[in-house]
This record gives sequence, structure tokens and C-alpha cells, in this order.
Amino acid sequence: MSNATQMKDVPTAVTNTQRYDAVVVGAGFAGLYMLKRLRALGLRVRVFEAGSNVGGTWFWNKYPGARCDVESLEYSYSFDEDLQQDWVWPERYAEQPVILKYLNHVADRFDLRKDIELNQRVSSAHYDSEGCLWTLSTQRGDVVEAPFCVMATGCLSTAKLPEIPGIDRFKGKWYHSGLWPEQGVDFTGQRVGVIGTGSSAVQMIPLIAKEAKQLYVFQRHANFVVPAHNRPLDAAVHQAHQENYVEHRAEAQLTPFCIGGHPKPTKKAFEVSAQERQATYETKWAKGGAISFLYTYTDLLVSKEANETAGEFVRQKIRQIVKDPQTAEDLCPNDHYIGTKRLCVDTGYFETYNRNNVRLVNVQKAPIQQIEPEGLKTENESFALDAIVFATGFDAMTGALFEIDIRGKQGAELKTKWADGPATYLGLMTAGFPNMFIVTGPGSPSVKTNMVCAIEQHVDWIADCVEQIRAQRLHEIDADPSAQAHWTQHVNDVGDSTLYPLANSWYVGANVPGKPRVFTPYVAGLDVYRKKCDEVAAQNYAGFLKR
Repeated sequence: MSNATQMKDVPTAVTNTQRYDAVVVGAGFAGLYMLKRLRALGLRVRVFEAGSNVGGTWFWNKYPGARCDVESLEYSYSFDEDLQQDWVWPERYAEQPVILKYLNHVADRFDLRKDIELNQRVSSAHYDSEGCLWTLSTQRGDVVEAPFCVMATGCLSTAKLPEIPGIDRFKGKWYHSGLWPEQGVDFTGQRVGVIGTGSSAVQMIPLIAKEAKQLYVFQRHANFVVPAHNRPLDAAVHQAHQENYVEHRAEAQLTPFCIGGHPKPTKKAFEVSAQERQATYETKWAKGGAISFLYTYTDLLVSKEANETAGEFVRQKIRQIVKDPQTAEDLCPNDHYIGTKRLCVDTGYFETYNRNNVRLVNVQKAPIQQIEPEGLKTENESFALDAIVFATGFDAMTGALFEIDIRGKQGAELKTKWADGPATYLGLMTAGFPNMFIVTGPGSPSVKTNMVCAIEQHVDWIADCVEQIRAQRLHEIDADPSAQAHWTQHVNDVGDSTLYPLANSWYVGANVPGKPRVFTPYVAGLDVYRKKCDEVAAQNYAGFLKR
């Protein structure tokens, strides 16, 4: 077993029952801001965090090259103007240690730590209808009660290992990108196998290649990758952005991705000539970033023909960069439309395959059969390995919630309720689980927009709702099953109007065997979603049952 797995173990302690006004699960971007908002309402709040520090995904994901794919000036809190003005981001795309430092700064600046319990993994959350109370238990044995429970557990929190036989027999060290050891890993002189070629792999592979004696990349599905063109942030650029932060944030909120600085597309792909399309894609490629590229034409994510113009442009770039023709073709995605899986952002990813110590292994052609004590075996070849890195992603959207035994009215289990796929109202609540809110849950824009924007919008809405429930001396708020059914159908209809559901992505749970294939994010855009949420609140929380 690797050190990474042991990180989630927790000690046992004596049971200790306490009562609060609200309990928050998770202390990442969502949990920290939720604590601040609820505490400002005068509530006694307790936050439980499984990690040994705050930070959520930016605490656990310490793999080499871990970096946000949203620009740092956008990927930050907007709730406090002094915070915006005081914090300086060193690079265009912030790396994991910097984001973690930022979140620790926020925790200290607003004195949040006193209400956060670290190394506390919540094991169960049960609702008592008579007392209108949630009872949460931790693996350490603590028990707390509160009228309100907020799940700020994150969309990408539950690491998923591939179901490959023999992992337990491997004599070397293995690691998962989402459970990286605190002290880091030195791959110098080692024979390393990386399984997976998604966002995490794209970031770590160029760095591991510089250390390893030999690196094998086991790829099942090729992914589209566009350049980040990361660089130090010029002081003048940073200052200009800070001076107009309020206006910039307001502009960003009017866009689907909640990211400013990208002119809204006005034309379809075939409303311009092939030469103009090529020139535009070249400009976007030179600028760097995923949002800019996907925001080129209005129909890139709804028209197969339009999408293919962008997809083929990237394939041609791959063929130009990668010297070996067969490796280049293996790296060219041909099983999904660009943007329907997470569009990866890289620094030197394709160039890495030109190194003598790096080899791409196409396991679509020759699948992995098993992991052996000395390495890994595919259908037609054995590979001697000293270390294996699983960049195989997460049980997304629902995994972190299913790790907790959540039971609502009459003891109904959330896992059972969602056996055929998650159902929520606005992604904020699920029927039969009163007073339990979910931050960026299934059925909300979540991972298909700037996550910090989505988190702030959700947290503000939840805090306002809690304030209203308490002011009206009500005991309970729950999603109306009818409103939930209509919303879930609406989310599906919007998704089906795009190309997104066509891909075997983690957006639909395709990376988890047996998981219901449901496209969970709401992809009409955060701008559209925000208006809908505001309308519901303005209509005295229409679609919710209150008592």
C-alpha cells in the first residue's frame, strides 16, 4: 500500500456530542466561505475537514505540476475587496502550493480556524424529522447535532483507482494524483508508469519525464490539449486588473463561464471562411487557455461539424509537434468532440513525447491485463516498473457524498435515492433531505464554469436562505419532488441539446464501472443559472416545501 492511501486514515477517540446551529462538511473554497457567511449571521458553526489542513482539492492534489486551469486573477474569492487588493498572484495560472497558501491566508485573515476541526472525516449524517435535526458522526467517534447541514465536499474529491488486477501484489510504490504524499516523490533514476492522460497526467508527465530514467505513459483515450502559455504575471497587468476588479467581476458574471476578458462569440464556425477560421484558431492557440479556445464560435459545443473544425486544428498541431508519426496519431483524439471532455491545458505535454526516455503505450490497442510484482503487463508486452502513478481521476459529482452514510426522512438513503442518477432542485437540495444543502451539487453549473464563482453564488444563496428560514421561525426547507423532477428534466434537456453527453467522460460517470450514465452539470451557463436561482428566492423560494 502506498503512503498516499494511508493519508486518509484517522485515529480513534472518545465520543463527544455537541450541538450547533449548522455543520459544514469540507474546508476547501466552499467550506471556508460557507463558514464565514453563516458565522456572520450569528450562527454557531462547526466545520469538519478530513485533511490535516484546509484547502480541499488543493490540499490533496500535490502531484508534480498541479496547477489550476483557470487564470489566477479569476480563480479567487470576490467577496472581500481588501482581500482582492492585498493578494498578489505570481503567475498567470496559479500552482497548487500558491493556491493552498492563498486558502490558508483566507482562513487566518478571517479567523476561521477556530471553528474548523481537521483530521475529522464524517462517516454518517442522519436526519430526525421530529426534532428537525441532523446528526453527524465522524470516524474518530465525535457526534454533533445541528438544524442545518451543508455538504461542501467538492465535485472531485473521491480518488478512483482503476479496477486492474494485481495492484496489491506490486512490489514498488504506487501513487494516485489526488492522494499525493505530503513530502512529495522523487522519481530520479526510476522506471515509472503513468496510467491515464487526463488533466492531472498532462500536468505531471512533463515533470516526471525530467526525473525518471524511463517513463511509460499508458493511454486508453487520447485527450485534446491546448497550451497554457503560463508566465509570471507582469506587475502592471496585475495592478490594472486589481484597479478594476469590481467592474471585471461584474463583466465575468454576465458570461456562461464566469470568466472575463474573452469577447463573446457572435458567429457560427461556418459563417466565416476556412482561412479566417484557421487564423482565428491560430490566434487562440497563441493566446493559450481552454476557455478562450472553446469561446471561438457560438456553435462549437452544439454542432458536430463546427466542433470538428476545432478538433482537426488541434490534431494538426499534435502532428506538427510530435516527431514520431505513430505516436502523434496515437495522441490524436478520435473518440470524442473537443470540449466534451475536460479540455486539458498544458506546458510542454506533447513535446515530452519527443524525449528518448518517454514512450506512449496505446492500451486501447493492447489493453492492460494486470499489474505484476515487478511491473505491468498489457495484452502483448510486459513493462518493468519501480513506481506506478494512477492519474485515473475521481468518482466525480457524487462520490464524496456517497462516502458518507446520508439518510433523510424515514431513514431514506441518499445512495438508494440516487441509484439511477442524482436528482436535485437547482443542484442545491434533494427531496427528502430537509435542511441539507449541497454546494455545487449535481444539476448546477459546478465543473462547467469557474468553480470559485459557482461556489460563491451557491454559498450566498444558501446563507440567504438559512437567514430567511430562521427569520420566519420555520423549522424545515426541502425540495418539492415535483419541482425537482422538472429541474432534473430541464438539466437533461439542456445537456442533450449539446455535444457533451456524447463523450464517455467523468461528466457522465464513464470512468466508474457500473455508475449510471447521467450528464450531471447544468450547461446553460452560470449567468443563466444565477438568474433562475434569484427568481426562485424572490418568489419566496418557489419549488421548496417549508414548515
